[in-house]
Amino acid sequence: MNKIAILGGGNIAKAIALALVHVGKVNPDNIHITRRNPEVLDDMKKVGIHTGSDNAEAVEKSDIIILCVRPKQLTELVSEIKKSVKPERHILGSVITAFSISEIEQEFGYPLKLVRIVPNTAIAIGESMTCLAGKPGESDALYTIKKIFEPLGTTLLVKEELMSAAIILGACGIAFFLRAIRAASQGGIQVGFHAEDAQLIAAQTARGAASLLLYTDHHPEGEIDKVTTPRGCTIAGLNEMEHNGLSSAMIKGIIKSYEEINYLK
Repeated sequence: MNKIAILGGGNIAKAIALALVHVGKVNPDNIHITRRNPEVLDDMKKVGIHTGSDNAEAVEKSDIIILCVRPKQLTELVSEIKKSVKPERHILGSVITAFSISEIEQEFGYPLKLVRIVPNTAIAIGESMTCLAGKPGESDALYTIKKIFEPLGTTLLVKEELMSAAIILGACGIAFFLRAIRAASQGGIQVGFHAEDAQLIAAQTARGAASLLLYTDHHPEGEIDKVTTPRGCTIAGLNEMEHNGLSSAMIKGIIKSYEEINYLK
């Protein structure tokens, strides 16, 4: 069984670790998660995951290394672990935004078995949309990382040049869709529901809409046509939303986030 080190115990790192344990994919004793102040990782310790602040030690005890620090922390992290990383032994996965495979290898100063990973926070409940990109000719490393993340939602292999777009649509997208659900629930309150009931209806309806597309491969407009009738209330509401820029605002927001991503370095 591969031992996994997750370096940088923030929200996404903790979600990955807990999800791996909860789906039974990895024994908690085989996971080591680090953070500068490891006392905030007590919830990890409670399920049997090893915690600490020594990144080099975590690397030396593991086979797979997942880099989960913020972009500005990459250089410092590499300086801590580069002597401990063994390219012939270790497979690295990077969840670090904005840094390409070649840029990470430049930080290390030598070639790596390296895969870029873009999950989202729904990984905590096994519903992540995770995009993966590897180096040409490194299919073994890509396959190993894919097998780890497959039980945690849906995985998609993409070209590395699309990873920034994957971050915006898949990772940032959680916030975009949650805001849409929040707006729908607020509308529900205004037309008569209590807040908790409005949120339940909005969230379950959003789940149902997404499931229709995932399980049927139908186009969204085809499913919309099934709900709209001539002079009906659905088309009236849709047209009002579009007149106020619904689709345009979503598209512009995605593009704006994409334009900002390189400023994270």
